[in-house]
Amino acid sequence: MRLPLASSLLSALCLLTMNDLSAASLPPSQLYITTSQSPWQQGAVQEASGGSGRVVDLRSAQPLQTIEGFGGCFNEKGWEVLGLLSPVERAEVLDRLFSPGKGCSFTLGRMPMGANDYSLEWYSYAETPEDYRLEHFSIERDRTLLLPYIREGLRRNGELRIWASPWCPPAWMKVNRHYAGQPAPVNDLPPEGAGREMQTQFRMEPKVLSTYADYFVKFLEAYRKEGVTVSSVHVQNEPNSSQNFPSCVWRPEDLALFIGEYLGPRFEKAGVTAAIWLGTVERPHLERVEPILDSAAGRYIRGVGLQWAGRGLVEELHRRRPQLPLMQTETECGNGSNDWAAAEHTWDQMQHYFRNGAGAYMYWNMVLDETGNSRWGWRQNAMITIDRTQRTVRYNPEYHLMRHFSQWIQRGARFLSAPGVGGQILSFRNPDGKHVLVMANQTQGPLSYRVLLPSRTVLLTLPPASFSTFVE
Repeated sequence: MRLPLASSLLSALCLLTMNDLSAASLPPSQLYITTSQSPWQQGAVQEASGGSGRVVDLRSAQPLQTIEGFGGCFNEKGWEVLGLLSPVERAEVLDRLFSPGKGCSFTLGRMPMGANDYSLEWYSYAETPEDYRLEHFSIERDRTLLLPYIREGLRRNGELRIWASPWCPPAWMKVNRHYAGQPAPVNDLPPEGAGREMQTQFRMEPKVLSTYADYFVKFLEAYRKEGVTVSSVHVQNEPNSSQNFPSCVWRPEDLALFIGEYLGPRFEKAGVTAAIWLGTVERPHLERVEPILDSAAGRYIRGVGLQWAGRGLVEELHRRRPQLPLMQTETECGNGSNDWAAAEHTWDQMQHYFRNGAGAYMYWNMVLDETGNSRWGWRQNAMITIDRTQRTVRYNPEYHLMRHFSQWIQRGARFLSAPGVGGQILSFRNPDGKHVLVMANQTQGPLSYRVLLPSRTVLLTLPPASFSTFVE
């Protein structure tokens, strides 16, 4: 059921300001509750030595996968709309995304290598055709539209880890010599340039493959010189999808060849420390992933990133390879509703991924304008909306949902399996020993839980249509 949006911006900001205390200054037990009407209210934690009802027993919880963190993607359209705010207002938004203990406290950030569908234009770092020595390689554009955004995150949280993925190689490295894979009014791709699933669009020529591996290395070196260490690369965004925006389809055997014979060895030769991930996988087909992991490429691959229909793969992949790190790389973006129903859908996604072995969860656009439009016209959700005309800032329900996880769950936490944990509860244990329960009540009435902790039992009552976080 669709419920009303959060209350007015002024009321929301007042509540946020009142409750934005650092974790170190808060009492030993905290319960924070967000409803469709009121974000981030402090709830009551009651002692409960006995009683009946739903029980969550954390005394014998079993630790499962390690949590790497939470974050979102740095995109040009986000930085452009942030530029409409005053310096003070912009700093406030960035604080609420990255500053530890104040808002989302994100520890992960994704960035595109070149253009994606939320770039202002299509581009790459090597625009000169047949430049096999990459003599004209340049990240100059990023110095204006992407690096400032990333640096603002790093300035607030030095532990922020940046990972990158290309949506598309330089256009001249593709068989159709174009960024897009499908003709559409938003591009000038002729019909004969259209791609299709399971038909590689990259030029599978040794000199082009070798140059593309060099392209990755040059990108990492260029960013390092700018003071930004990129911790990992996911080799291709959605390698099965031929889109009307920058994209590139790879057959599994061709992607395996590129990683195993070119990219991995090139990283080794150059002493590159960035990890190589197989991602971002957007199909549920195990037969398109396991052959890559079982090939020569497998020795270089440190994890698998999944998004969209990739959710149908995560359970079986984790069952077969329980030691392989997994992450959710791009939460489903909706259609610009930015409403409570969108947050409930994201909650369902988060449950699925964490219960099936994922160690990280990424939002997509952290900040957009009120249209939410991509460069090709799809209206999508954002955690934070900035109105271009009014210059106002709105924190959407998905912002608060992400915060219910990311402010409290530390890097290195363990996801827990425990009696009573299930249904609408996710449980974690931080490296400092504190337990974090993130809970949803998607019913029309209150729900109560007795939580059995190592030292005591507490009663938590959750209002209808709410998300809550309990920390002790």
